[in-house]
Amino acid sequence: MGQQEKVATSLAGTVSEEISASLTAVDAELARRYPGDPGTRQPVHTVYVPGDVFEPGTLRSWGDQALAALDEHAPDAASFAAVLGIPEELAGPVHDRVRAKLEREPVEDLRIDFEDGYGPRPDAEEDEAAARAARLVSEAYANGTAAPYMGIRMKCMEAGVRDRGIRTTDAFLTGLMEAGGLPEGLVLTLPKVTYPEQVTAFVQLLEAFEKAHGLDAGRIGFEIQIETSQSILAADGTAAVARMIDAAQGRATGLHYGTFDYSACVGVSAAYQASDHPAADHAKAVMQVAAAGTGVRVSDGSTNVLPVGPTAQVHEAWRLHYGLTRRALARAYYQGWDMHPGHLPTRYAAVYAFYREGLEPAAARLAAYVAKAGGDVMDEPATAKALSGYLLRGIDCGALDTAEVARLTGLTRADLDAFASPRRGDLTVTAP
Repeated sequence: MGQQEKVATSLAGTVSEEISASLTAVDAELARRYPGDPGTRQPVHTVYVPGDVFEPGTLRSWGDQALAALDEHAPDAASFAAVLGIPEELAGPVHDRVRAKLEREPVEDLRIDFEDGYGPRPDAEEDEAAARAARLVSEAYANGTAAPYMGIRMKCMEAGVRDRGIRTTDAFLTGLMEAGGLPEGLVLTLPKVTYPEQVTAFVQLLEAFEKAHGLDAGRIGFEIQIETSQSILAADGTAAVARMIDAAQGRATGLHYGTFDYSACVGVSAAYQASDHPAADHAKAVMQVAAAGTGVRVSDGSTNVLPVGPTAQVHEAWRLHYGLTRRALARAYYQGWDMHPGHLPTRYAAVYAFYREGLEPAAARLAAYVAKAGGDVMDEPATAKALSGYLLRGIDCGALDTAEVARLTGLTRADLDAFASPRRGDLTVTAP
């Protein structure tokens, strides 16, 4: 040890106390507005099915159709990898995990649609469809056939359809309560939001429902769909999407980009409406910044190019979907929409290849961080948090196994959760 330094200070202890006192309100505001990621599983996609099409066997049917598409158009690991450009060393693991996923859990998040995919119907017809959706969702959770997340997309809060959207929401939620209560995986999606006041109105609706049924305040959350230019940039030049998150009063769980409505809103012609258009990238970048740290997650939109028809046409659609999904993952959009069973093979192939090809580098960097080792990258706590989040998302979707991550990092699932936690404080790391 060298010479012990003499420490001298000039400020009285009261200075620190006064500064802390002056920032008390800011500290509270930071904690309220930016609580960090909730730490729950985020689905890799959302599947939309019209309200009159959803049946008890819909989820299994999507999985079976996806498997049939694989059997017909890419019957083995080598052919599937060749279509998508998956490296040879990943071909087998990705193919095997995709098939296992389609057999076990083909859909991670299902939204029964009462908006664009359902359209205007007589009130009695939509009433019955909403009640039927509630019954089928309740039965699915009761018998173990539900997706991890399920819910509805109602009509929006614009004047022409507002009353219908409110009634459908009420009928669906009431049906769930009468069937035994709200499932843990319940998700609602509010579409075509243009003003924060529409979010406030939806919060008012949910508050009234919770009060009517004696539910805890804030029990029901919802996603906000970003489908109009006004939701990104308000008339006064402010980022309206940030104000929408605030207007949700802690209930917003996600921001979902609507590829085609948004593209049309800003004047993109139909042939160029896609999730990788510059207009889409701008909107999603604003969404991402507005949501960062708030606990509200972001989701990409969909492609309307369906993998149907002759094999060559299916392969072309698969390559497009795979590329868009990989592009979104690299931009930290870990969720997207899927519109057809044929999109499931490439959704999971893209997700699994993304996590499996990054497994060993991410695990090595995290292990080195924990061990305070050197290496060719000097990581910081924020990077350790990102590395842990990456591994956890891979585990949750089935791309990675907990055991292999533990073997490579020396960390348990609890350790990874601690690193990825938004809460500040010391991390206790234990051996697996």
